Amino acid sequence: MPSKKPKAKLAAGTNTHGDLTEQYTAELKDLAAQAQIEDASAGDLTPYLKALAVLVLLGIYSNISQLNLSPVYGSIPASVYHVHVLVAGCFAGWAGNLALRHALPRALSTPRLLAVVAAYVPVLQAALFPLSERLGARAGPAVTEALTLGPVAVLSAAWVADLLGDARLPRLPSFLADAAPGLGSWAVLKSAEALSGRVLGQHVGKVLVLTRVAMEAILGVVYAALAPSRIVALAVLPGLLHTALLNPHVMTPRAAAAVNATLAADGWVLLDRKESVTGYVSVVESLERGFRVMRCDHSLLGGQWTVLQGKQVAEPIYGVFAMLEAVRLVESREKVADKDANALVIGLGIGTTPSALVAHGIDTTVVEIDPVVHEFAAKYFDLKENNEPAIADAVSYTAGLVESKKTYNYIVHDVFTGGAEPVDLFTLEFLQGLSDLLDPNGVIAINYAGDFSLPAPKIVIRTITRVFPNCRIFRESPVREDIQEGEADFTNMVIFCQKGLPADAGLRFRPAVVEDFLQSRARQMFLEPEHEVQKLDFLLEDDGEEGTEILRRNETGRIEEWHKTTARGHWTIMRTVLPSKVWNLW
Repeated sequence: MPSKKPKAKLAAGTNTHGDLTEQYTAELKDLAAQAQIEDASAGDLTPYLKALAVLVLLGIYSNISQLNLSPVYGSIPASVYHVHVLVAGCFAGWAGNLALRHALPRALSTPRLLAVVAAYVPVLQAALFPLSERLGARAGPAVTEALTLGPVAVLSAAWVADLLGDARLPRLPSFLADAAPGLGSWAVLKSAEALSGRVLGQHVGKVLVLTRVAMEAILGVVYAALAPSRIVALAVLPGLLHTALLNPHVMTPRAAAAVNATLAADGWVLLDRKESVTGYVSVVESLERGFRVMRCDHSLLGGQWTVLQGKQVAEPIYGVFAMLEAVRLVESREKVADKDANALVIGLGIGTTPSALVAHGIDTTVVEIDPVVHEFAAKYFDLKENNEPAIADAVSYTAGLVESKKTYNYIVHDVFTGGAEPVDLFTLEFLQGLSDLLDPNGVIAINYAGDFSLPAPKIVIRTITRVFPNCRIFRESPVREDIQEGEADFTNMVIFCQKGLPADAGLRFRPAVVEDFLQSRARQMFLEPEHEVQKLDFLLEDDGEEGTEILRRNETGRIEEWHKTTARGHWTIMRTVLPSKVWNLW
């Protein structure tokens, strides 16, 4: 039976061939559009997967960039302009991807250029770090990341824009069509940055490939693998060789020997170094002046004199750590002998205070989050222990102690690094937990370091005295008489508080005796607290009214903002303690 063909109805005078051509053309366009939609829903996912990979790599690179800057500038100064550099780089790359593509020679595409740039970032960082003294803690991190992370962000964003521009996206409403790829890419980038940051925070430094510079070099290799080319291989090889053989920041014996060869000219020696969960940790010694210190990123955790007047010694170089031991000297209605007392020390440093408590026969438990800090304290600073240390986060560990109804006669709270205290350990909730851990007549000593020209110390003191009403406050050094209004006043202070005292009773210290000094000249000088500050100075606002603001969990934003100023001031002080070469070579 013959098939039936549709007959077109033609109006008089119409060009039949032309109308049929237009009709078929329209039908073909509709079919092509439909095929494009169907192909996009079940077609080639390669552009999307490549874009995802590039965004994840940039998120990881963002964290590693910060890790590399923190030993030279400190984690807080390094973070101030970090987001600005990342946003500006991504925006420039996304908006200018077409111009970049046309500007590059055919042999050097955006992916290939990204691989080359990434391979030379460690080289450029090593060249820029010696300029830190000239650039300072404000401009230094911004300039360094603008010249290293910035180009990586520009090229990564341009590559992602190229990939998503070539991909066949499903049809979207017009108001979403332009914004969706960019917003989605930024969301993926920030998610990758957050996730990789948590992973790196737990595993950095555990093996060589997870150290800072090694991870940058590995990322350079990964970028090269994503854009395979003989030209790229030849271009990245010198950068990778420089990193492996000449970069002083690589955690290899060869690099450490090169660092010591450089430091020896100034009378310094690097005894050990490792990367760990709280930062880059090292022990350096001044052969000329006879002392050694432990550093974490751009801060000192403590130090000891090793030689005084030609004699081998092990004396603390900072008076504040000897002052903390005065927690034993606070008089109590029910005196507890050292052999019957127990103590909890939160924050180890080089172990000056817990070692002294152990030497006095006190059952002492140390809580320290960083295993490398504990390792170096035991290896290089003669740490004394009579209990297994708790290598754990203090917030969760002390919460467990509260649940188990554990109590202590003494608590020493000594946590500080990089120009700022960990704010979670000064909140009302954390301090209330420490109060629960104190014996009814127990004493707590809290070391707080900060800029006393800023409001943060007042808020911290109000928070402490809300939990422990009976306190006395002592500075490590007296107030400078020549200090000008608005000038930084950075120092340590120790707040001694006693639980169970009547509201009108005052905390008192017994006089120190020979046995308290442990044959230490430093303790003879600093054990008994001096330079007392009146508590009322911290409780009143500038207008004379009593302040009420305290530090609560999830309300730490203002303190963290002030940390930016405090950390920069601390950076300047640290550069007077150790020469810039020691900080820059890390």
